[in-house]
Amino acid sequence: MKKIFLILIICLLVNRTVNAQGCVAIRGAGGATCSLMDHMKNIDTSKWLFSANTRYFKSFRHFVGTVEQKQRQALGTEVINHTFSMDYGITRILNKTWSIALYVPIIANTRSSLYEHGGLARHETHSFGLGDIRVAGYAWLLDPETHSKFNIQAGLGIKFATGDYKYIDRFYTAAGTAATTVLGPVDQSIQLGDGGTGFTTELNAYYAINHKLNLYGNFYYLLNPREQNGVSTQRGGTPSAATISYTSDVMSVPDQYLIRAGANYQINKFTFSGGARFECIPVHDLIGGSEGFRRPGQVLTLEPGITYTMNRCNVYAYLPIAVMRNRTQSVPDKIKTDLTGVYSQGDAAFADYSVNIGFSIRF
Repeated sequence: MKKIFLILIICLLVNRTVNAQGCVAIRGAGGATCSLMDHMKNIDTSKWLFSANTRYFKSFRHFVGTVEQKQRQALGTEVINHTFSMDYGITRILNKTWSIALYVPIIANTRSSLYEHGGLARHETHSFGLGDIRVAGYAWLLDPETHSKFNIQAGLGIKFATGDYKYIDRFYTAAGTAATTVLGPVDQSIQLGDGGTGFTTELNAYYAINHKLNLYGNFYYLLNPREQNGVSTQRGGTPSAATISYTSDVMSVPDQYLIRAGANYQINKFTFSGGARFECIPVHDLIGGSEGFRRPGQVLTLEPGITYTMNRCNVYAYLPIAVMRNRTQSVPDKIKTDLTGVYSQGDAAFADYSVNIGFSIRF
């Protein structure tokens, strides 16, 4: 019983990566769920778990609501984001009920666009460095000794504003040989952090149908009480009076949440996973105001995956594939609609899929 319980902790705490696939800037926080009957050899001696997860995606398909703006690619005006992140996690298993974890992301982003560089030639901006670090504590709600078939784990954490949320790069103000450049904060979608101290809540659940097949579910919510981080959205320029009146001249510090559900099936040392994940930047935060520039939106993906078990190590790969992308109307969009009398709703670039590859090792 104790072995099964420790296996479940490892499976649920392997990695926690929440990143929407595109300009809807959901930032690193959680990921893969492995098989209930992960290898059991020497599991009683394991008190620590180290994990590393790499994630890559390319976002380039623009959506307003759920409608793709196909003309952007046809005209060559689409924004193209390349995002690569490495999330490191270390978990300390305290006893049969409690565990604590530390998550440290390293991020590298590239953003290519025309409209940010004078509109006549495509140029790139970049960001690289430490993301927002998170510390969390976890506890099983039911006694693992008597509930090996079904259990729920709750988690509470703090996300620190360790990532540079005002990362600066060079923007072109004109095209051609006489082009001039200015320095300014990069777009919100490739900033390394959001600038707010946040609080995370989590629920992780499993249900074992038999020793090969189990079901899983995850819920994660990040509350960001800070409304705005004071960083300009004008890329080194001066905001207009209209932009200020819509509150879109500075970056917002949004909430975010993730819901996942699926099943795992084990065949020898391989575990095959299939499920769905829903990621969202809401229009309104639960605590604090919601003004300032943000790209609220939703992404629904199908999430196949495979895990291979080797003694104390798991190696896994997941490929979330987008089936629904929705850029919703933000608070500045609504303010602009009210002030001008003309409906306004911004767009966002999304990816078709992301690639998640990583490993975990217990010791």
